[in-house]
Amino acid sequence: MNREPVTSAAIAPGPIALAGLILIAALTRLLPHPPNFSPVEAIALFGGAYFAARKWALLVPLAGMFVSDLVLARMMGGSYSEYFSTPSFWIVYACIALTTLMGFGLRGKVTGARVLGYSLAGSVLFFLVSNFGVWLTAQMVPGYPACTTGLVPCYAQALPFFQWTVLGTLFYSALLFGGFALLRRHVPALRAQTV
Repeated sequence: MNREPVTSAAIAPGPIALAGLILIAALTRLLPHPPNFSPVEAIALFGGAYFAARKWALLVPLAGMFVSDLVLARMMGGSYSEYFSTPSFWIVYACIALTTLMGFGLRGKVTGARVLGYSLAGSVLFFLVSNFGVWLTAQMVPGYPACTTGLVPCYAQALPFFQWTVLGTLFYSALLFGGFALLRRHVPALRAQTV
């Protein structure tokens, strides 16, 4: 059996670089931050925009988020560990998958204005779906009894968190998309539309 030697050109740095950026962004959830100021929607958009293989575009952001959730559960224990068995867990991960699918619309068309628009749309999607899920499952959220009394009160109670979702998504989208644009200037192997 003939085997060709593995050269540095044969190793695809693109998917590794993307996965590394997504994992690093996901792990920033371990740093102190305002409620809902997180990279969740940004990593999903970024993965959808740049992974050539759609399965990796979906799996890597979900895996990055899951790794950060495991670390948070290990650090915080108790109520955070119980999160894995709640409907909210599945709803958040469904939002990540939906936002990744949305990110496919950025493929080959990444501009600052488009990333801004998709980041805002992803934040709105997350707000609408996650709070609808809280209301639908009648999950008791401490300090927010409105979630069990009606959908509109549930959304109203979540509005203060929505601003942080938007700001977090915008911040991390700028970091991921902007950082990757800079990286692509210096690493020719990353210059393809998707990697």
